[in-house]
Amino acid sequence: MSSLDVDTSLTTLSESKQRWAALPIVEKIALLDTLHHNTVAEARSWVEAAVAAKGLSMDEPVAGEEWLGGPFAFLLLLRDLRTTLVRLSTGVPVLDGYSIEERGRTVAVDVFPMTADEAILFSGVTAEVRMQPGITADTLDDHVASIYRSPPGDGRVTVVLGAGNVASIAPMDAVHALYTDGSVVCLKMNPVNDYLGPILEKIFASFVAEGFIRFEYGGAEAGQLLTNHEQTDAIHITGSERSYYAIVYGDGDEGAKRRADDTPIIDAPVSAELGGVSPVIVVPGPWTDADIRFQAEHIVSMKMNNSGFNCVAAQVLILPERWDHADALLEEIGRLMAEIDDRPPYYPGSEDRTHGAATSSDSYREYGSDGSCRYVIDGIETGDDSMWFTSEIFGPALAVTRIDGSTPADFLRNAVEFSNERLVGTLGATILIDPKTRRANEQSFSEAIDDLVYGTIAINSWTGVAYSLPRCAWGAAPVHTRSDVGSGIGFVHNTLMFDAPAK
Repeated sequence: MSSLDVDTSLTTLSESKQRWAALPIVEKIALLDTLHHNTVAEARSWVEAAVAAKGLSMDEPVAGEEWLGGPFAFLLLLRDLRTTLVRLSTGVPVLDGYSIEERGRTVAVDVFPMTADEAILFSGVTAEVRMQPGITADTLDDHVASIYRSPPGDGRVTVVLGAGNVASIAPMDAVHALYTDGSVVCLKMNPVNDYLGPILEKIFASFVAEGFIRFEYGGAEAGQLLTNHEQTDAIHITGSERSYYAIVYGDGDEGAKRRADDTPIIDAPVSAELGGVSPVIVVPGPWTDADIRFQAEHIVSMKMNNSGFNCVAAQVLILPERWDHADALLEEIGRLMAEIDDRPPYYPGSEDRTHGAATSSDSYREYGSDGSCRYVIDGIETGDDSMWFTSEIFGPALAVTRIDGSTPADFLRNAVEFSNERLVGTLGATILIDPKTRRANEQSFSEAIDDLVYGTIAINSWTGVAYSLPRCAWGAAPVHTRSDVGSGIGFVHNTLMFDAPAK
């Protein structure tokens, strides 16, 4: 990719940005409908390409991950976004029909399920979005779809740096920038999955023809050309904290100094989703053997979906130190890790990185064959300065630590404090708790949900489910700053267009 290519793409987008900003909603809906039609037409090609790139085959059950994390998630986003846009175009309040109430320390909106098909397809799953402090039920409407409640402002060009792990991230981020932020988009594909680029170009063909989106390819050099360009008005990145700081402040000692002084090398605002260390908190309770088997499968799924290459893959399993079932649960997790099929470690550098992290501890257990190894690392003390607490490993390995607490309520408080203070990142946290224990400790449980500083909290589920429910705003807790970015700044998906979601 040359500077001439960048100039051509960004000039085209700059010439179209005001037209997109002023385009009537009904015309934006018509363009959105072309995305839906084209996605259905290209869905199988999309999945086949992803399956092949990850060394799998279409007749393996794990190919289902590529359907769910690819076209399925994208189509759900398009459907929900269309509903919001139709309401905006017809004067119906965006939140008409949604339950809104004070819950915990703020106002919450029950966003899922809203239809019979959702209740059937996601049986038992419910979701709410809680707002940032200061927003009340009476003022919430003022914090929904702001760009559509005022005359069109100046258009802008957003450079979206796509992620390489999950196939729907890049197109979903692009659609968010287009419709919720009101930007035209230059989407640079990640080299890990840029094989999807030609398929996505077909899906976005109408937007390409109108000059509302451009696709670019290449590595760090291409990204630098795009993010430093004078015609780039905003940037969104899904990736690593290291990549974010390189974009905002530059590399090396000079970059570190600029970060310390908060003097960025770019003027454009940057939003980001950067992952982190995701905890799974297991609250002690009267689990049966069937509960242990089920939740062991659940935890291994949280870890091994997409071979562990997810920004909210389970990384630290927090077990109660005084719980009779802790060892049995861990034994069942080990049995499952040994039995599941090997998968090629398709993400660059993952094999060496994960092996090095696992073997840095004396208590690791290794499963699988050479090149497709999986690890469980037990006995990491909560007071340790462990890389498992401070770095996103991004691979097929699960660390285990144990926390004291004489009662479930005490354990919950200790686990929440540990997660907030010792684990890096605020993207997602999971709590596993049986119904009887929850009912007996409802006040403590409610306080734990309030106190966990994470963008998504999943109860008896994996946080990755919220990724596929696009009315759930997806992003880090809104506590980070440009120079201390943590798991990122801003939310995506968010098809109800909340201005200030918290979790």
